[in-house]
Amino acid sequence: MFKTDEQADLLTDLDQAMETEYPIVEHFYTIQGEGAHTGRASYFIRTAGCDVNCWWCDVKESWEEEGHPKMKVKDLVQLAKESGAPFVVITGGEPLLHDLLPLTLGLKSEGLQVHIETSGSSPLSGQLDWITLSPKRFKKPTEEVFAYVDELKVVVLTNKDLKWAEDNAAKCPDGTRLLLQPEWDTPKSIELIVDYVKENPEWGISLQTHKFLKVP
Repeated sequence: MFKTDEQADLLTDLDQAMETEYPIVEHFYTIQGEGAHTGRASYFIRTAGCDVNCWWCDVKESWEEEGHPKMKVKDLVQLAKESGAPFVVITGGEPLLHDLLPLTLGLKSEGLQVHIETSGSSPLSGQLDWITLSPKRFKKPTEEVFAYVDELKVVVLTNKDLKWAEDNAAKCPDGTRLLLQPEWDTPKSIELIVDYVKENPEWGISLQTHKFLKVP
């Protein structure tokens, strides 16, 4: 769980948190398709706005905040609760462009675990049970994020990304799940990853199984 005393002091009133609004691209009940929690039922909340803008991103519509409806925390919490999902994944865009304390307080008030998928390029906020860091070479993570990383998931296109993965792994706590993920449209990255993991078995492979399953 990530929470600073300053953040907690900013918003302790749950009623106020429930009225907070976020720009939302989409929200849906699905199966977690990649990473350490692959195959688990989960509720996804995708916020709008991104300052990383990976060229291989498959949700480029999430880059701009404008044009997306704003939703109140209380409505998002109700939908997530009604879905029956045991945990919620906050993703983007880049979700840490927003103060996530109100949203995470609301979700946790209903007993939901809160996961985040982030590039780590903006400061951490909120109460988080699982932090997946997917760092990008062209917009590096903040140094503070590394102490809290539960899962390091690096998208691989070339050998440079393997070196980038090693550099980031060196900053993570012992016990962090280390995963390499081939970029969907770069088949040659699969061979790179397979060979690397054979030689470095502390790493594992993450696949975008939701694309095979044809779920969102």
